[in-house]
Amino acid sequence: MEISPSQDPIELFCEWLESASTTEPNDPDAAALATVGENGQPSVRMVLLKKVDQKGFYFYSNMESKKGCELLSNPRAALCIHWKSQLRQVRVEGGVATLPAPVVDAYFKTRHYLSRLGAWASRQSQPLKSRQELEARVAEYEKKFAGQEIPRPPQWAGYCLVPEKIEFWQQGEGRLHDRFLFTREGTGWTLCRLNP
Repeated sequence: MEISPSQDPIELFCEWLESASTTEPNDPDAAALATVGENGQPSVRMVLLKKVDQKGFYFYSNMESKKGCELLSNPRAALCIHWKSQLRQVRVEGGVATLPAPVVDAYFKTRHYLSRLGAWASRQSQPLKSRQELEARVAEYEKKFAGQEIPRPPQWAGYCLVPEKIEFWQQGEGRLHDRFLFTREGTGWTLCRLNP
């Protein structure tokens, strides 16, 4: 596999994502998101990428969750997207910016009804006594918002990971993998092939 230095890494990522969407049985846009707490302890979990463009990689979450609190104290993160069926992965590192409220509101309206209720009911990352407690809160908000549009909860936010590094990995025979690292330089990118 070869990648040209003139290749735009965001366009290449979108090509790989499109290809994976035809072979991955579930959530080809799933990505492991790593953040770091104030104590320096890394933490990782899966998120769904909701958009990718020249500005970056977009995802949404509760600002009061563990990831939200970590991003508030240290607005830097890393993503790893692995497509097993394609024998490919992409790693992304950079700073994280919060999205403007109108953008978050517009996306929130597209979410499934139960997901919108869940955003109100879930005290994400906090201890939960039982499943029944969560279901009772969902029912409470369903009653509260009956017959009306469910608004976005104030703690629910959108984020954009602004890439500084993007690495493309393609599995190779005998573990002689192809690895290409794009590094942001000014308004452009430099490309380096890495050892497997």
